[in-house]
Amino acid sequence: MSQRAAVREVGGDALLVEYPGLSEDSANRAAIAAARRLSGRQGVLDAVPGARSLYLALQGRFDRAALERDLSVEAGPAAPGRVVRVPVRYGGEHGRDLSEIARSRGLTDDEFVRRYTAGQYRVAFLGFAPGFAYCVGLPEELATPRLATPRTRVPAGSLAIGGSYTGIYPSETPGGWRLIGRSPAVLFDPAADAPTLFLPGDSAVFESAGPEVAAEPPAVHAAAVYPEGSVAVFRVVSPGLFTSLQGGPRHGRGSLGVPAGGAMDLFLLAEGNSLVGNAPGEVALEITLQGPELLILADVHAAVAGDVEVECNGARLPSGKPFDAARGDRLRLGRVSPGVRAYLCVAGGFAVSATEWQTRRIGKEDEIRRSGSPGAGARPPAFPPRGAADGWVRVHPGPQEDRFTEQSFRSFFQQSWRVSPSSDRRGVRLEGVPLVHAGSAEVAPEGTAPGAIQVPADGLPIVLGPDRPVTGGYAKIATVAAEDWHRVAQAAPGGSLRFRLA
Repeated sequence: MSQRAAVREVGGDALLVEYPGLSEDSANRAAIAAARRLSGRQGVLDAVPGARSLYLALQGRFDRAALERDLSVEAGPAAPGRVVRVPVRYGGEHGRDLSEIARSRGLTDDEFVRRYTAGQYRVAFLGFAPGFAYCVGLPEELATPRLATPRTRVPAGSLAIGGSYTGIYPSETPGGWRLIGRSPAVLFDPAADAPTLFLPGDSAVFESAGPEVAAEPPAVHAAAVYPEGSVAVFRVVSPGLFTSLQGGPRHGRGSLGVPAGGAMDLFLLAEGNSLVGNAPGEVALEITLQGPELLILADVHAAVAGDVEVECNGARLPSGKPFDAARGDRLRLGRVSPGVRAYLCVAGGFAVSATEWQTRRIGKEDEIRRSGSPGAGARPPAFPPRGAADGWVRVHPGPQEDRFTEQSFRSFFQQSWRVSPSSDRRGVRLEGVPLVHAGSAEVAPEGTAPGAIQVPADGLPIVLGPDRPVTGGYAKIATVAAEDWHRVAQAAPGGSLRFRLA
C-alpha cells in the first residue's frame, strides 16, 4: 500500500518529511530509503534520517512535485544494510551501570549480557556526535531511562542504553546514557575512506569479548592533509579566547552525524573576503570575543571584518580596510565589541586539512596555512540577504509549535530573552521566563536545522548553531530566518534577543 509522506517547510530552505501512517520502524526504514535515493541530487545539500522522519537541507531550484513523489513509498521492508560485529567488554569499570540495571530487572549480570548480546540491532540514524549510531531493537525489558543529570565525561568506546536506544560513544563527550560496557572499535575516523563504522540501515551485533580484547579504542590521530600549494603564513603566539578556521558550511555529511558547520556570521565573513578579493565563503579565522596574536611567516594581503582592535607591530590598523603585512611582522587582534565575532581574511583564503571535519580551536604554536595563490577563491555559497537592522530576530514557527501551550507560544514572542554565558557554536542558550510544553518536551529524534529553537524540559530555549547535533529529540518552537541569523551570532553574553514572526 502506498504511503504518502507529510512534508513541511523548516525555516524556508529545508523540509521535514514525516510518515504519519507508518509505525516508527517502518517510518524510519522509509526515511533511510528516501535519503539514499535523494543524496547527491541537485539542490539537496543533506538528507538526514531520524527516528521516524527525514530532514532535507535544500539549495537553489528543485522540482517539489518530483521530490514528493520520491518521498512517498510503498510500506514494506527496505533493502538490508551490512551486519557489523562489534566486540565489547561488559560490566566492571567499563560498564558501571550494568549491575544496577540488571538488579532492577531481577537479573544477574551474566543473564543481562546474555539477553543483550542475543539481539541484532538496526542503525536507525546517526547524530549527537559524528559516528554516533542510534540503534533500535533493544528488548523491552532492557530499556532504561537516561540519567537525570548527564555525566560530564563519558569515555570513547562506551556502550550505553538511552531509553529504547543503544549505541557506542565515538569520542569522549558528556552524556546521559547508562553505560554497560566498552568496545575497542573505532566509530569515527575522518582520514578513512569510510569514516564511520555504521551507516543508517546497517545492523549491529555487540559480541561479548574476553580479557584478551582491548577494552578501549585506540586514539585516532588523523595526519593533516593540506591542498597542494598551500603555504604557512601565520604561527600562533597567543590563540585568543576561541579562534577557529571557518568558511561557508560544508554539507553532505549529515547522515554520518557530522554538522555542516561554517562561520557563525556568514555575512561578516563575506564582507571580509570581499575586501581581499575572495569568494564569500572562503575560509577565514573566526575570532570570538578576544582575538589572537600571530607571527607572520609569509607576506600577506589581509583584512579584518568586525568591531575589533587590530595592531601590526604595535601600530593600530583600521578595521574594515585591507592591509599588507610582511614576514616577521606581528599581528594582534584584541577584544571584539560590541559584537561577539570578527573575521581575519587573507587573499587566497586559509587552508583546511581534508581530515579536519569538525571545528578545532587553534592553539599556541599552531601554523596556519594559506590555501593557494591570492585570488584563487572557492565557488561562492549562496548566502541570503542580510535582514533589516531593526533589532528584531524574525522566525518561522515550528516545526513543533503545537507542542507548547498557547500562553507559552505568546510568551516566547512577548519577552526579551537574555543570552547565557554558556552559549557557544553548538547553541545560543537563552534565559528568561520558562516556556511550558503541552505534554512531553521530547519528540522522536529528527534532523535539526541551523537556527532551530529547541526547548528542553526546563523550558529555556536553545538556538541551534552551525556545530549543533545533527539530530535532536526536543520540541522546536520556531526556526530563525536565515537572513536574521547574524543577529543571533553577534549577541553577546548578557545581551538580549527578541523574536517576531517572519
